Amino acid sequence: MQTYSLNGLWRLSRPGAEEPIPATAPGCVHTALLAAGQIPDPYYRDNELKTLWIGETDWIYRRCFTVDAAILAADRVLLRCDGLDTLARVTLNGHEIGRTDNMFRTWEFDVKSILRAGENKIEIYFDAPASYAVAKQAERALPNWGVPDHKLPGGNWLRKEQCNFGWDWGPKCVTSGIWRDIEIIAFSNARLADVHILQNHSDGAVALTARIAIEATVAAERTARVTVALDGKTVAQTERRFTTDNVELEMAIPAPQLWWPNGMGAQPLYTVTVDLLDYDGVPLDQDQKRIGLRTLRLIREPDRWGESFCFAANGVPFFAKGANWIPADTFLDRIRAEDYTRLLKDAAAANMNMLRVWGGGIYEPDIFYDLADELGICLWQDFMFACAAYPTDDDDYLANVAQEVEDNVRRLRHHASIALWCGNNELEQGLVGDTWTERTMSWEDYSRLFDKLMPEMIARLDPETDYWPSSPHTPVGDRRNFNDPRSGDAHIWSVWHGRQPFEFYRTCEHRFNSEFGFQSFPEPRTVYSYTEPADRNVTAYVMEHHQRSGIGNSTIIHYLLDWFRLPTSFDRTLWLSQILQGMAMKYAVEHWRRSMPQGMGTLYWQINDCWPVASWSSIDSFGRWKALHYMARHFFAPILISGVEDPATGKVAIHITSDRLVETWGRVRWFVTDVEGTMLHWGRFATEIPARQNYAVGTVDMSSFLAEEGARRLLIWLELEVEGEPLSTNLVHFARPKHLELLDPTISTEIKPLGENRFAVTLQSDRPALWVWLGIGDNDATYSDNFVHLRPGAAREIVVTPATAISESAFAAALTVHSLAETYA
Repeated sequence: MQTYSLNGLWRLSRPGAEEPIPATAPGCVHTALLAAGQIPDPYYRDNELKTLWIGETDWIYRRCFTVDAAILAADRVLLRCDGLDTLARVTLNGHEIGRTDNMFRTWEFDVKSILRAGENKIEIYFDAPASYAVAKQAERALPNWGVPDHKLPGGNWLRKEQCNFGWDWGPKCVTSGIWRDIEIIAFSNARLADVHILQNHSDGAVALTARIAIEATVAAERTARVTVALDGKTVAQTERRFTTDNVELEMAIPAPQLWWPNGMGAQPLYTVTVDLLDYDGVPLDQDQKRIGLRTLRLIREPDRWGESFCFAANGVPFFAKGANWIPADTFLDRIRAEDYTRLLKDAAAANMNMLRVWGGGIYEPDIFYDLADELGICLWQDFMFACAAYPTDDDDYLANVAQEVEDNVRRLRHHASIALWCGNNELEQGLVGDTWTERTMSWEDYSRLFDKLMPEMIARLDPETDYWPSSPHTPVGDRRNFNDPRSGDAHIWSVWHGRQPFEFYRTCEHRFNSEFGFQSFPEPRTVYSYTEPADRNVTAYVMEHHQRSGIGNSTIIHYLLDWFRLPTSFDRTLWLSQILQGMAMKYAVEHWRRSMPQGMGTLYWQINDCWPVASWSSIDSFGRWKALHYMARHFFAPILISGVEDPATGKVAIHITSDRLVETWGRVRWFVTDVEGTMLHWGRFATEIPARQNYAVGTVDMSSFLAEEGARRLLIWLELEVEGEPLSTNLVHFARPKHLELLDPTISTEIKPLGENRFAVTLQSDRPALWVWLGIGDNDATYSDNFVHLRPGAAREIVVTPATAISESAFAAALTVHSLAETYA
């Protein structure tokens, strides 16, 4: 098969405009206009509002290209468009060859009779998506949450990235363009139309079945050859001659090495190569899939709490730890391979084993799923429907969606990381009712897509992966009770939207928590990127413009004053909001991990941002870890020590939660100090640590100390050692931090160069220092830990790797050390 790429330089213009500007494919109109200097940066201050017209405007992409006669001599010649965003008319040499109306589909058009040897002209005319959406909504209003507060109307009429129209964390930048590869393909005789690799696991043995479909231009005998390799070495190979359009080949994998989620084992990946050969053995086409040998299923079984909701890898149940994923930039062509690599590695570094690809974004590119495979990050994959009703009563609409589902399931199903296909985000949370109304679609029409078409297609296309109709969803009892704690998954928003205290999380007994979250501001350097000095007040117009949750900044401040003293500067407010966010998620996750196996998963909202904004993310749009991400590394650790204080009895229950596959032993140490750092009491004991469960290992009675010292003066420090190595630490207090009588600590630092631009910083404090964090001025860096607690007499080492080379003296001069006490000093 021959290919001719049409990626690269195009010309972009509005209809009737005389002077086009350069544009790149893949790309979008916004980034072309930015590169040409014709619009301001939409992320700066409120410039977004100055660019709304782009989505209300038609755009034309044009280019010329040459092909030689060899391509035209092929039996079939096609224009293949892997992604057109969204309403496009494609013209080649003056002939309209097709129209598109779905950003998520792959489109192919027969161009053999239109293409010419030599120069050819192609034009893609994109209709204004925002204008189309408004017009469709005027014809028939579909329910859509968030309009007009933070969303433009009518986006649910289009099969297009829904958060393009705005969200409660994202801007209103409605894009158009050639967003994925575009090319000419030509073939004779036949090409591979589909390759499906199925696995059979039995008593430690693994056999593969390759189901191969071809598109043929002539009747002939051909050969299909399947080769399986591990680490570049062939481990199995088979071939078969056939004369039909479909063939199956089977083979056993010798000494199979299983793929495991992060923290459970290794992630060996086998390369399966399928070669299609003609009768004489001449290659016609080739496809490669990288697979992991594993089973990965959703386990739903009756139990004493109702019905389980638990993922199992290779038959071993595991607690899902992770977050929700949104598109990593509003303008998708700006997301580089290194951005995906950094973000997925950051997830793994925080001990995550699952991400939920949220249904208001996109089906991510192949590199995202490749990285998840390599890192052991299981993926809960939503289909792209979120927070709105959709016209599923229209047969043409359903046919369009069916092709979208087919395209993307076939593209992604071989990935070891795919754990679940989910129909939508939050439609069952109030957008479905008995009939169509201004607020709901009907259950009957909802079911056409999410209860019938999708599960039937998944059963046919990917029978080895489970399907779930919506998140959240209650499968037992009343479906309208969408957060029923007895079964299904839940979105827990009583903290934040309901303004319940953080302690509310400890009352939750849900089976799987697929959304919950708390906002924070990004750090000062990120905020400075979109503000002028006059904007730097959390109630200023620009700060509120970069806050899309209607209750956002006021809710952060409400909770902040519940837990902490009023910070004394703008920058300190930003930092303290991050500590607050981390504390909220720590309350939730530690409780749910202690509740296993009743609850078997926590995916907080959200891991990443698409622009610089106050949001629920743990990593901001510049890739800078917030306090939450550092805390997640601890509360998602494979073995966690935690404490639960009981103000009524004055006792602290000590728990150890383990995700390890085997039992081990450890040593628990606990210390009671006052706020000056004086040791009041301590203890230690050895304990078994059972595999894959929570274990209440002991209790510390604090009642006498509370009576003598008072809650405001006491801190309880927990430490766990396994095999002589410190593995987990935690801190318990009976008073909220704002009421702790903390003294200003003196924190000493010792810097040791480690080579390769890495520095070990050893911290010690004369008094308890809470949430201590390091910085190196305007320099980005990675930190082995941050926002740590310092107990007098116990040193903490943090390894710092600056993003750019820096000398030891410059590092020492730039190093800053901060703690909670200085936020209100």
